[in-house]
Amino acid sequence: MKLSRLSAAFLGGSLFLSASVFAAPANRKSLRLYETITVAGKQLPPGEYKLEWTGTGDNVQVSIIKGKEVVATLPAKVVNATSANPKDGYETSSLQDGSKTLKQIFFSGKNYDLEIQQAGSATASNPSGSN
Repeated sequence: MKLSRLSAAFLGGSLFLSASVFAAPANRKSLRLYETITVAGKQLPPGEYKLEWTGTGDNVQVSIIKGKEVVATLPAKVVNATSANPKDGYETSSLQDGSKTLKQIFFSGKNYDLEIQQAGSATASNPSGSN
């Protein structure tokens, strides 16, 4: 009797752990900012950041992380690139006040980009960076 309870508990625990392994994991990448950029109303200084995004289909939620702190969360759209990106980087747009906002993020060797979905009137684009 004890053996069957132990076996059932072990089987249940195994199923629980395997379900968490197969749950949709967040995508994770690094991003180096070379200039101060406004993201979701916050100014991010130059430096190393981690990106995590989750979602189904083309629409995702992106978290920008500095150290262990989420510094910004914003919606984005996964868009197909015509070919694999040659390097990591990002593209900015200049706002009317002269500040720059994050417009798109691309990753080395990947056939997709993250197009940032945020309000604001952009006037120019500036591709930047290799990580």
